[in-house]
Amino acid sequence: MERKRTDCPALPPGWKKEEVIRKSGLSAGKSDVYYYSPSGKKFRSKPQLSRYLGNTVDLGCFDFRTGKMMPGKMQKNKQRLRHDPLSLAKGGKPDLNTALPIRQTASIFKQPVTKVTSHPGNKVKTDPQRGTEQPRQLFWERRLKGLRSSDVTEEVLRTMDLPKGLQSVGPDSSDDTLLSAIASALHMSSAPITGQTSVAAEKNPAIWLNTSQPLCKAFTVTDEHIREQELKVYQARRSLEEALMADGLARAAENTRELLEGKTA
Repeated sequence: MERKRTDCPALPPGWKKEEVIRKSGLSAGKSDVYYYSPSGKKFRSKPQLSRYLGNTVDLGCFDFRTGKMMPGKMQKNKQRLRHDPLSLAKGGKPDLNTALPIRQTASIFKQPVTKVTSHPGNKVKTDPQRGTEQPRQLFWERRLKGLRSSDVTEEVLRTMDLPKGLQSVGPDSSDDTLLSAIASALHMSSAPITGQTSVAAEKNPAIWLNTSQPLCKAFTVTDEHIREQELKVYQARRSLEEALMADGLARAAENTRELLEGKTA
């Protein structure tokens, strides 16, 4: 565990900033930032620092990780609050294109409600436009082409390998587009995912394409496929359990080491 302690010019004289770089566990290479007052008191977060300093120092644009005053950060926070639904509810002008509807009477306490029951003489009006299915854009999954997910270090993650039985349908349909289409169908639809069951969709997908199904040929899932996926899930959970256990032991050892160093100091 590597420690770097330097002066913090953004805070009053005598304040120190300490950066601790982790050497083990899943978070190896990452760093934790702490601040020490002139009296030696340790602060682990910006709220703790703000409560201790009070009104003596304005920490509105203070970046806890870098230890510098960043006026641009304050401007971004103001812009975010300007479009925040909670701030709009307090009297701000709403942007009809971006503001989501929020419930104004939210409460955590129990409140009396009025139960309304239907009567035989009541007439219910229906909207005929809502009963009809809205048209969908064909091959909309192609807009997802080229989009790749990345981790916190902006490193592109490896894509999944599709089974050989899954074959795409439609013009210029790659494996990445097919994977995005299947994931979207599983997320947005409650109906079974079977693929394009019509043989005519392979010859002329622009006319015979079923928009409620992903852009792939019809496929079947056997019991063997299910057992293989169950085994993969079990192995992934075991690996995650071992990784979390190792990370927890590393954190416990690090905390014990800090306590011993504090006692010896």
